[in-house]
Amino acid sequence: MITMKPAVIVSEVIKIFPTESQEQKYNVALNKVSFSINEGSLTVIGGANGSGKSVLMNIIAGLMDPSDGKIIVSSRPGLIFQDASTQILGGTPREDVSVGPKNMGCKKKEIAAIVEDCLKSVSLLQKADYPAEFLSGGEKRRLAVASILAMHKDIIIFDEPFANLDYNGVLEVNSLITSLHKQGKTILLLTHELEKCLGLADHFLILHKGKLVFDGLPQDALFLPLENWGIRNPCTAYNKLSDLIWSK
Repeated sequence: MITMKPAVIVSEVIKIFPTESQEQKYNVALNKVSFSINEGSLTVIGGANGSGKSVLMNIIAGLMDPSDGKIIVSSRPGLIFQDASTQILGGTPREDVSVGPKNMGCKKKEIAAIVEDCLKSVSLLQKADYPAEFLSGGEKRRLAVASILAMHKDIIIFDEPFANLDYNGVLEVNSLITSLHKQGKTILLLTHELEKCLGLADHFLILHKGKLVFDGLPQDALFLPLENWGIRNPCTAYNKLSDLIWSK
């Protein structure tokens, strides 16, 4: 029997923020959230805006402390922001990917090899010396992943990876996520666009108003009233023009 080793353990996590309101002095962003994510899994975390996804992501990534509860990670996660351009530090992909290894004290020859290998793994080697600011949205996300890989991260968190991407951009990102999963990376994918990626996942979590309301297999969630949690069921059919209106 194979024993699965957890990469992330979230135990009774609470996150509270103060407000300026006299009626409600505190906002509970996360309310006793508990779950575990196995190494090498691809977990989609869904939920409407304000569900607590981004707060949870920041806590797991170590960018924010919980108000209460405990987070255990097997290694420090790498985070791909929704706007990947904000985390590009170099003028070209080659320069950007080299930042991490340089800060880690790698030698010059070693850095060059790491940069080439990481850019090749995300299909950006041909644009290694291209101005990073002119890369497409999908290419910028791939560059962000290359920079994370250069620092030997085994856990990678994607925050709304399909934001502002066209059809081809979504295909590029999904291809990259699939490749990373096959390499044994632990993937956390935070999104409200389930129709674009849920089929890739082996684990599905749903947050609603700061609470964990579903923790299980993706296929099991499709039979639940997802709309009650502010999520449109991705299996909803589009067969005629009138279906192309989101209304009550």
